[in-house]
Amino acid sequence: MRKTLFCLALLALQQSAFAEAPKVADGRLVTADGMTLYTFDKDTTPGTSACTGGCMSLWPAAMASASDKPSGDWTLIASADGKQQWAYKGHPLYHYSGDKQAGDMKGEGFKDLWHTAKP
Repeated sequence: MRKTLFCLALLALQQSAFAEAPKVADGRLVTADGMTLYTFDKDTTPGTSACTGGCMSLWPAAMASASDKPSGDWTLIASADGKQQWAYKGHPLYHYSGDKQAGDMKGEGFKDLWHTAKP
């Protein structure tokens, strides 16, 4: 009985660790709460973010929690501030500060450098 409870607790912990990971919805990558994620054309070196300084204010990184783990095409990279940022197929992922609710895609095409992230 104790072993079964331990296994169930471990399974619940593993599932909660992935609960906040980005996902695919309506043909685009979004956060667990449905906020659109973006890629940046200047991110030319896989696993490296070119969005630094003031860029980070307008385009905050899609941060991972300490319990998040990479899986398949979803990876974690060091963001410009040294924390863990989500990446998809090596492309760092970002939020757009102008998006206020789930489903907003106001950052699409911004300065012809920012694009809605797609699988």
